[in-house]
Amino acid sequence: MKAMYLSQEQFDKLKSELDHLKRVERKKAIQAIAEAREHGDLKENAEYAAAKEKQSLVEGKILRLEEMLSRARIMTEEMQSNSRVMVGSRVKLIDIKYDEELEYELVPTADFNLSDMEAISVDSPVGKALIGKQVGEMVEIKVPAGTIQYKVLEIQ
Repeated sequence: MKAMYLSQEQFDKLKSELDHLKRVERKKAIQAIAEAREHGDLKENAEYAAAKEKQSLVEGKILRLEEMLSRARIMTEEMQSNSRVMVGSRVKLIDIKYDEELEYELVPTADFNLSDMEAISVDSPVGKALIGKQVGEMVEIKVPAGTIQYKVLEIQ
């Protein structure tokens, strides 16, 4: 099972959401099913079908959050230092082939957003290759398009 790196704040937010789903939303879904059953024939009961669908969604979210939290690893202060690339680091690189400077932030998988062009998931090939590197180190990364070579210029 692959670890998922989270800040304490992110972990607490997910834990709170899970608790809310278990204590509030699950009970609401069960109550809605019970009320819909009282309306008679379940085969033609749209309320019952909707309540069952809602319950399924709630249970799915609960399972997903429990799985995420079971893999969660809280980032420590050491992980957030500037001496090595870690989760949360902003890294300035130079592409050796194209002599182009790039800057990325390594983010936990839970925070990764495809629309953020400056973020890289720590679970991506580039993210995995950068973890633990220091300023001045070369990084060679095999990607579907070939091999990329970067030199780490700065860590923030």
